[in-house]
Amino acid sequence: MRKNRPFILLVAIPLTAILILGGLIFGSQAMSDQKQEGDIQRALATATSLETPGDVELQYLQSVNYGYGVCGLYKTPSAEKGFAPFFYDTTNHDLVLDINSRRYKSNCALGSLC
Repeated sequence: MRKNRPFILLVAIPLTAILILGGLIFGSQAMSDQKQEGDIQRALATATSLETPGDVELQYLQSVNYGYGVCGLYKTPSAEKGFAPFFYDTTNHDLVLDINSRRYKSNCALGSLC
């Protein structure tokens, strides 16, 4: 019995604590990303006059400005030309659909991604 106590105290308990902490960190990150996608879908549904945000399909989401913005493509059921680009500001919850705007070009243009 005395020989098992150091193994439990020095190996098993710290290893268990590390696994639980890692699960909490990565689990919360996954939930945060899913919540952010829902926010983007709601903003796009409002901007395109859709009733249900679930109808908006998102593709190629890329975090920009150290996580303060998201660039990507979206498609609505009524879209005839396929996917359209957007920029979503995560701090102000502001959506930019105009690809010629200064905010879109400064955040999502090829020069800012390289």
